[in-house]
Amino acid sequence: MMDFIPYGKQYIDKKDRRAVKEVLKSPFITQGPKVKEFEDKISEYIGAKYAVAVSNGTAALHLASLAILNPGDKVLTTPNSFVATSNAILYVGAKPVFVDIKDDGNIDLDKCIEILEKDKNIKALYAVHFSGNPVEQEKLSYIKDRFKIAVLEDCAHSIGAEYKGIKAGSCKYSDCSILSFHPVKHLTTGEGGAVTTNDKNIYEKLLILRNHGITKDEKQFLNKEMAYDEKDNLNPWYYEQQFLGYNYRITDMQCALGISQFEKLDTFIKRRRDIALKYDDAFEKEDIVKPLYRYNDNSSYHLYVVRVDFEKLFITKSELFYKMREKNIGLQLHYIPINKQPYYRMLGYGEECTPKMDRYYKEAFSLPMYPPLEREEQEYVINTLKKIVNENKK
Repeated sequence: MMDFIPYGKQYIDKKDRRAVKEVLKSPFITQGPKVKEFEDKISEYIGAKYAVAVSNGTAALHLASLAILNPGDKVLTTPNSFVATSNAILYVGAKPVFVDIKDDGNIDLDKCIEILEKDKNIKALYAVHFSGNPVEQEKLSYIKDRFKIAVLEDCAHSIGAEYKGIKAGSCKYSDCSILSFHPVKHLTTGEGGAVTTNDKNIYEKLLILRNHGITKDEKQFLNKEMAYDEKDNLNPWYYEQQFLGYNYRITDMQCALGISQFEKLDTFIKRRRDIALKYDDAFEKEDIVKPLYRYNDNSSYHLYVVRVDFEKLFITKSELFYKMREKNIGLQLHYIPINKQPYYRMLGYGEECTPKMDRYYKEAFSLPMYPPLEREEQEYVINTLKKIVNENKK
């Protein structure tokens, strides 16, 4: 039997380890030059003017929400994401409004338009590029222009993805985007995240919010009496807290790892697409196991999701997970509907009309998807899943 095959994991090589080691020998292991270097790499790759690297993807969502939302704002978002997406809306005192998904797992932007036509109190849209598959950018553009609302793209799954030449995270039709560098993502810094934007005001606010709400920029000082001495010399120790900020800084060690990982990013994405294509070919003629969407070379394939028609099987979804685990294969579910989580039910959610999300939850799960997945391991996953399904057909 194969060694355990998880649904995702990182790839770290000698260059990555060497890059981190070099920082450990340098004067700066945090708040040093590698942070800006990493941010510049992000901006250059994605095509956004500005990037602010932070301690994790959730911190990125929180800071972005502070920059574009106000307390009481109603925000359209998807139930098909990790809870961090909608939690960040709650962090700032705003209110998530859950919208059903399409068949590909992404938020249904047509339904968002219908809601926006009826509810003038919607102030923002949080669109998740689920599994690495970008949402339709033309519709984002229409929504932003027609309804004058803030738009955030959650690109935690989708660095390297494109939609008709528009790179995920470039913020062409959004106010800002967020990225995640968790170990299961396309590139990793251990934990880490970033916000990208083309808006200088948002960028400058993010920089301050990341560091306790503090600025050392003389041009931004408000308390001139404390900033300067009696001869109008700037006090060299001076700084100002201007907002209630947070310590969401990322270390130079993490950024050095991220810079090194960037060199392999396109190779990683190509490998993910190759894996997805092989899965697609394997399930093309299956009547019970189907890919969430047909192979799409615009997707960066953070996840490879299949749907199984369990009404045609004698086993449940849970039993399938256990049977695959017995064969050392780790399936995963992305995601439990956020609006059905107990905490959200306590807030009054859970009864939204989301039939496609409800069906998705019953049928869908993720197969192993990561660059170092060996070809024989993928074949083992495919053959094992097919065997279990075929043995349990009604």
